[in-house]
Amino acid sequence: QIPPLVDLPGHLGRYRVQLAIGANPWLSQWYDFRWSLIGNLGVDLLIEPLAPVFGLELAVKLIVMAIPALTVSGLLWIAREVHGRIPATALFALPLAYSYPFQFGFVNFALGMALALNMFALWLRLGRLNRLRLRAAVFVPLSCLLWLCHTFGWGVLGILAFSAELIRQYDLRRNGARHGWVNAFVRAGLNCVPLALPMVLMVLWRSGDHVTGKTQDWFDWRWKMNWITMILRDRWMPFDIASVTLLFVILLRGVRDQRIEYSRNLGLSAAFLLVVYILLPRIVFGSAYADMRLAPFMLAFALIALRPRPGVSLRGASVIAAIGFSFFAARLTATTVSYLMYDRAYTQALAAIDRVPERARVVSFVGRRCRDDWAYSRLEHIPGMLLVRKLAYTNDQWSMAGAQ
Repeated sequence: QIPPLVDLPGHLGRYRVQLAIGANPWLSQWYDFRWSLIGNLGVDLLIEPLAPVFGLELAVKLIVMAIPALTVSGLLWIAREVHGRIPATALFALPLAYSYPFQFGFVNFALGMALALNMFALWLRLGRLNRLRLRAAVFVPLSCLLWLCHTFGWGVLGILAFSAELIRQYDLRRNGARHGWVNAFVRAGLNCVPLALPMVLMVLWRSGDHVTGKTQDWFDWRWKMNWITMILRDRWMPFDIASVTLLFVILLRGVRDQRIEYSRNLGLSAAFLLVVYILLPRIVFGSAYADMRLAPFMLAFALIALRPRPGVSLRGASVIAAIGFSFFAARLTATTVSYLMYDRAYTQALAAIDRVPERARVVSFVGRRCRDDWAYSRLEHIPGMLLVRKLAYTNDQWSMAGAQ
């Protein structure tokens, strides 16, 4: 009934307040809801038209189901635009659509990144077709919409667009040109100006006495290394870590195997994301796990940067494709089984909600072990469903300054 993502039931509770507080004034005893122009409104905006048609829970479920599909389509489209075709090595990147940030339930972030990938593919396509004026006109509104969905997606789009333009401008002018990289750097920056309008929205958002949410916890190397090992964290620790290890083995093969090479375009994009990952603090504007969220996409770009060298035999490419498809199928099967197991726990927990009267006031406690188990119960915010289904008060809605 509900996608088993850690934070999602809490978000569902917020959506219920958003949709129902006008018609149910007693909710104002406990909650308040006011629209504000912030860069974190993706699903919040989508449920306004979708919930009246499908109902809140189904609307959110459809949105969440679309996120991995959009992520995969974006990665494959980018690979095709850069390589001219989809290389077999791109299959290894596809399981990252179900990465740890998605499993955690960062739905606005995940939606923003999925849209950013597809927008970057469109940016590459229009650049390849030399439709630069059209691209500039289209990406002014698109960048603003992406910023509204989630600031992170807009920021990553800017980094990716700049890195791609840097390579394109250098290639256009490298023959006999002096100061090739300097000129390419300047021209790449100028061509990315259509993406800059959300900076004005950012200033408006982060100005004034109402601004809350700290940016802190820089260069925590222990956690930055941990986030890398947790990129595919779901339920089975040995399997998840082995999967990440395999991806790094594939990247190493790209350096050592004469049959595989890296695209300069996407290789530079991955390098830029690595630099940002190193510089990014753990908490940005009150939202935690900022650097953790970038890790899967940094790895995904390194993977889709790989391609077979020209002249590689069909048999060699087929072997890579078979291994990549097997890996994707194994991860997808494991995720499906894991979700079925989480769904049983959800069904059992949600049965208790049927016995709670509407408008009740409920104090809820969710047990957690002292150690951080690899597999979360995914029940951490299940009390939020009391608010969704019974319009009841529950102490589940978390308060984080500057965040939702």
